[in-house]
Amino acid sequence: MPTPLVLRSLALFLAAGLCEIGGGYLVWLWLRDGRAPLWGALGGAVLFLYGVVPTLQPAPFGRVYAAYGGVFVVLSILWGWLVARQAPDRFDVLGGLVCLAGVAVIMYWPRS
Repeated sequence: MPTPLVLRSLALFLAAGLCEIGGGYLVWLWLRDGRAPLWGALGGAVLFLYGVVPTLQPAPFGRVYAAYGGVFVVLSILWGWLVARQAPDRFDVLGGLVCLAGVAVIMYWPRS
């Protein structure tokens, strides 16, 4: 069973990922799909929140951002599948699992 600190850390990774991918997606809709500039402005505001959320992590900057890279990969695959309707293939799934293994080692492996 994960500790409360690990659960909080995972929730922060999820929040950061949703802010980064969601904000980027809103900017994408504005610039690539011709939506109103308000979509881009909202995307920029959400991306700003992405910059704030990782600061709430208990680990140092380099470790948080290195591990977040793996979380971002997995959340991007899920976003593409659930929002953009692009189903992942087995290599996407395998790559995502490798990334999550890296996250586990970087963030949660016991250190002496």
